[in-house]
Order: sequence, then structure tokens, then C-alpha cells
Amino acid sequence: IEEVGSTGVGALTVAFLILAITTIIFLVKAWSSLEQKSYYVCATYITGFGAMAYFAMLSGQGWTAIAGCRQFFYARYADWFVTFPLLVLLLGIVANADAPSIGAAIGAIAVYIFSTYMGSVSVVTTVKWFWFFVALVGLAGALVSITRTFKIAVVSRGPEIESLYGKMAWLLFLGRRH
Repeated sequence: IEEVGSTGVGALTVAFLILAITTIIFLVKAWSSLEQKSYYVCATYITGFGAMAYFAMLSGQGWTAIAGCRQFFYARYADWFVTFPLLVLLLGIVANADAPSIGAAIGAIAVYIFSTYMGSVSVVTTVKWFWFFVALVGLAGALVSITRTFKIAVVSRGPEIESLYGKMAWLLFLGRRH
């Protein structure tokens, strides 16, 4: 089995520590904040679940061997299945989007993550590419929700919140590729 080497273990350790420390910071802020408590609580779960997933990978759990005798980290998909919807929820709350729009975006993200997982574990090539195509459809739905539906809702909140939303949306798609 081709397992993670020392560089990978180092990267997992650094990621775990950053996420664990960030979780503690968000938790403290959630306890002390009244106005922004919901944002901090959501962020605490996002980073906390990420820290648990990285700890699982770091400690030799959360993986299995798949075709080609390579190490496959299913803990990463469990992390994404929890944290991506929470990130979309957080974006929707910041944008002041309505509940059906937020639910649709979360559903699209769930389709994306589940299909990506299924494609990753599929052995038959045609089945694998089918799942990746379905994943792209889910991703497209999420992108439309975040870049159009949420963007329309955030305009009413003023330029400062609109700017914050834009930065958060970019971070979601650029920063969550771990």
C-alpha cells in the first residue's frame, strides 16, 4: 500500500494544529459575542469538524486501501460533507438569502461532494466519469446559487457586507481545496 510519507504527515499535523487552534479561538469568540454569535458558532463547527478529520487522517484512521493499492482518505469526504454545507449556510446568512435559496445551495453542494466521493471509489471507468459529471452538475448549481442568488440578496445589505461576502465566497472556492 502506498501510504502518506513524512512530508504528508507533517502537512496533516500542521493542518490539524491550525484547525484545532482556530476552533478554540472561534469557540471563545462565540461565548463572548452577542451580535455575531451565530457566525462564530457555525465557524466553530466548520473548523472543529475539519480538525477532527485531520486528526483521524494523522492518527492512521479515516482511510482505506482502494484500487491500485493507494491510501484513500474517506475522512476528507466526511469533513467536506459536513463543512461545505456549513460554509454555504454561513455565506447564505451573511448574504441574508432566503431559506429555500440556502437549502438549494446546500443540496447542490451535497450532490457535488457525494458524487465526487462515489467517483473516487469507483473502479469501472465509465461509472467513475459518470459520477464526476454528476459532481460537476452539483458544483454548477452551487456556483449559481452563490454567485447569483446570494449575490442578489447581499446587495441590499450595503457595500461593506457585499465586500465581505465577495471575499468569503472567493475563500470558499479557493481555500477549501485541501
